[in-house]
Amino acid sequence: QVQLVESGGGLVPAGGSLRLSCAASGRTFRSYALGWFRPAPGPGREVVAAISRSGRNTHHADSVKGRFTISRDYDKNTVYLQMNSLKPEDTAVYYCEAQATYDYSALANEYNDWGQGTRVTVSS
Repeated sequence: QVQLVESGGGLVPAGGSLRLSCAASGRTFRSYALGWFRPAPGPGREVVAAISRSGRNTHHADSVKGRFTISRDYDKNTVYLQMNSLKPEDTAVYYCEAQATYDYSALANEYNDWGQGTRVTVSS
């Protein structure tokens, strides 16, 4: 099991930027694929972005493609979400999640470890 701690949320005006960070504990960072999630309009949560164990494969939801970028730093055991051109509809609590079953996944139900979340509020 991996411990995840998110940071970097805050209040920004529309069009602004934030960078979310998620620090993972333990020596097995490379064993985990990681993702950023937020509550879905309906039940459950939706993937915002995901990155494979190697970092070679990434996925970004259509709603954030071209604005958000996921990346990971193996020296710092940290995954990032760079958020640019923020919109009011991006307002949410963002959760960092991890799974070690698959090399890469963009499916929320395949993730089983998550942090406490960090709140992003975008004002219009």
